[in-house]
Amino acid sequence: MLGRLLLSRGYHSTKGVFGHRPRPTTRYEGLAAAVLDKRNANANVYRWVEAYRNHGHRMAAIDPVKFHLADEAASEPLPELQYARYGLGAADRIDPRGLLNVPAAQQPLSMAELDALLARMYCGSCSIELAFIESEQEREWVAGRYEQLFQHELTEGERRELAELMLKSQAFDQFLAVKFPTVKRYGGEGAESMMAFYWELFRSAGEHELRNVVIGMPHRGKLNVLTTMFGTRPAKIFKKFKGHPEFPADAQAMCDIASHFHTSTDIIVGGKTFHLNMLHNPSHLEAVNPVSMGKARAKQLALADGPYDTSGTDRRSKVLNVQVHGDAAFPGQGINQECLMMAAVPHYEVEGTVHLIVNNQVGFTTPAERGRSTRYVSDLAKAIMAPVVHVNGDDPEALAGVTQLAIEYRQKFGKDFFIDLNCYRRWGHNELDDPTVTNPLLYRVIHGRPSIPDRYAGRLIEAGVFDQQDVDAISNSHRNYLTAELAACEQYEPERSYFGGQWAGLQQPGDEVTVWNTGVDYRLLSHIGQESVRLPEGFNVHPHLQKTHIDARRKRIAEGQRIDWATAEALAIGSLMYQGFNVRLSGEDVGRGTFAQRHAMLVDQQTNEIFIPLNAMAAATPNAGRFELANSILSEEAVLGFEYGMAIDSPNSLVLWEAQFGDFFNGAQIIIDTFLVSGETKWMVCNGLVMLLPHGYDGAASEHSSCRVERFLQMTDSRETSPDGDAVNLQIINPSTPAQYFHALRRQQIRNFRKPLLVVAPKTLLRLSDCVSPHTDFAPGTHFQPVLPDPAPLDPKRVRRVVLCSGKHYYTLASERQARQVTDVALVRVESLCPFPVQAIRDELAKYANAREFVWSQEEHRNMGAWTFVQPRFENMCERRIQYRGRPEAATVAVGVSKWHVREAEDVIKTTLY
Repeated sequence: MLGRLLLSRGYHSTKGVFGHRPRPTTRYEGLAAAVLDKRNANANVYRWVEAYRNHGHRMAAIDPVKFHLADEAASEPLPELQYARYGLGAADRIDPRGLLNVPAAQQPLSMAELDALLARMYCGSCSIELAFIESEQEREWVAGRYEQLFQHELTEGERRELAELMLKSQAFDQFLAVKFPTVKRYGGEGAESMMAFYWELFRSAGEHELRNVVIGMPHRGKLNVLTTMFGTRPAKIFKKFKGHPEFPADAQAMCDIASHFHTSTDIIVGGKTFHLNMLHNPSHLEAVNPVSMGKARAKQLALADGPYDTSGTDRRSKVLNVQVHGDAAFPGQGINQECLMMAAVPHYEVEGTVHLIVNNQVGFTTPAERGRSTRYVSDLAKAIMAPVVHVNGDDPEALAGVTQLAIEYRQKFGKDFFIDLNCYRRWGHNELDDPTVTNPLLYRVIHGRPSIPDRYAGRLIEAGVFDQQDVDAISNSHRNYLTAELAACEQYEPERSYFGGQWAGLQQPGDEVTVWNTGVDYRLLSHIGQESVRLPEGFNVHPHLQKTHIDARRKRIAEGQRIDWATAEALAIGSLMYQGFNVRLSGEDVGRGTFAQRHAMLVDQQTNEIFIPLNAMAAATPNAGRFELANSILSEEAVLGFEYGMAIDSPNSLVLWEAQFGDFFNGAQIIIDTFLVSGETKWMVCNGLVMLLPHGYDGAASEHSSCRVERFLQMTDSRETSPDGDAVNLQIINPSTPAQYFHALRRQQIRNFRKPLLVVAPKTLLRLSDCVSPHTDFAPGTHFQPVLPDPAPLDPKRVRRVVLCSGKHYYTLASERQARQVTDVALVRVESLCPFPVQAIRDELAKYANAREFVWSQEEHRNMGAWTFVQPRFENMCERRIQYRGRPEAATVAVGVSKWHVREAEDVIKTTLY
């Protein structure tokens, strides 16, 4: 697998940056050693040491721009840290061996010496929070390793590397300030020490032989790390700033701003290679985090290396997820709680994420104390008992050590770790904003102090590691490099960064209409159908399911004439698995299905063991794909973001997300707007994610009736005067038969391109006796039909009105037409709403040469549903006037009184047919 990684863009340094370096050889062995050592330790001393570990962070000097207005209590000693509180006296001499894992503590110390040592470790520029972690083993391990790393000093060469990276970051921002003074760059000024995080991240990735690192990062400092460490040419950034596209001319893309850029490149560290993915991010803060998790999990599954429930580091997943947060956004955006609640859930865990909070202590213009209700920005991490370390941004060496600890912890325990980097923002939210308007005292401190790179370089000059000429040379050299890149940017040709790797062989579709043969021999489908309900011997299935699900499906399959919705879905999934495609279905209780229709996952009524029949079938089939049923947490936004991340990394996997009810999609609106429907046109990032949104007016009032199809149609780039084709950004269907659903799912993977698909999914059709398909509708040569003709035996010459409708509504109209024996109204089902099937509609209309009335009928209100999308396209391209039949305009999707609902439904039917 490693041999397939591309090495052409790897990061090399002639000065040894990111080279391998020796690690301390001693290891703190955790709980067993701690218990043994404590037998001989003074219990009061142990309580005092633990107090420093648990409370030292409250006195730590972690704020590089700390200022107080009238908080005199902040300078008072903390009672928990006073040794007298534990019955210890100044004259005592303590043997701390077994309590502290540092060389200085391997001999007796006076109380003053021990107090000073503890204060340096836990109340200095770096401090840790552990008290909320339940596992004593984890607490002891983290404390011991933290203390060990605290004593480890970087070599002079390593310190020079850190200084060089931060000085380059500063030079980059200063260069942009001069050359592009009116461009918002969201620079890293005030947070340049984050370079130490990435520096150590790369070194640790090499040491632990990671294969992939997937990073989700917001705007702040992104261009700095892209151009300084991640191999992105500054010429690309500069050309974008000058108003040029970032993709080749043949790309069907509208592009995006530079601070949303990504990278996918190989990094070489000490002779070892790992692949780095920094994802495209939208301006919606923190929205990229679940996407990074989904992409990381997809890579883990591709490598088949995790998740594992093992001890030690050798078997931990070789794919690392990293999330970088903003200090106001992390506690303020609910998507972060959702992500943390997924962290240890089966099918969503990524074996631990390393989090860096870039804490610049102001959100847009809001001071930190008004941006949250907690002491720290990281306090949300306590919900999952993740260790938290607070670091002063003026100490990049401490940040490097903490980063090493974070990755070691993740590799050992497979859990999340948080680093709270306390820094500042030298300018406003962007460089064109004046922050002194709303935060004058804070910015008086900021503007009165040296920058972080200059401050650190000054420390190295004092230590004799650097002299001022070295510092000037680094900055001047980088400015010269940037000047050369600026001069070359006009000649820079954008790189083709898409349709490589696992996406090789796929492409963007054209405007032509392509029919994809998705039928399958029924002998194979029959086998799949039988296997989908085959149980292992001794399995205790629920008695109700034996009759209504297992026996009923076997009968349907054997007869082959009345295939229902759930069976058609199982046939589509199973047949794709036979062809080697993986399938992942995610959502709340999707194993059973919201309407108890699916039962793809069965539970033994005696043992509670779970069994998935299709995976048992796949296990007996060479090269078959796998079926992952992911029962999600009660979340939409983070879960859909996770699935999107899976889909953009796994074109050979059919990824589906099912909302419990169609209207629940609005909890994931940010992911839909900024990733799903626009990711390809902004970033050339394709995906084949399928959203199943149960929809239908069944008297469920204002909730659970509508999936708001009008909103999705409005988000498509389908034009009113363009021919129907596959090149739209989002495909939307409202299928009315199980066979249509079968073909739509298979088409997602059979095609040579990937487009997101919205299925306006049924509720009542799941069990409607008329909503079935014969086996001939699944046969080879069959396919998804964008328009279904009227199956009634009408005389086309006598038809005076043609009614176009979609989905479930057809069955209501057909039932009423049959009951009233109406013979002059034809019902044409528009199964594909986008792309709008102009030619297929024309072909149907041609059958009814004498028709003079054309109607669009829908259940939804006039200002909802597909009407406003259908009308201009029908009239402009079919060259006929069309009338509306449906509910009138409304502010809510459905009434909340059953009698009103029935009367409205009757009116829609009557006005449509008579």
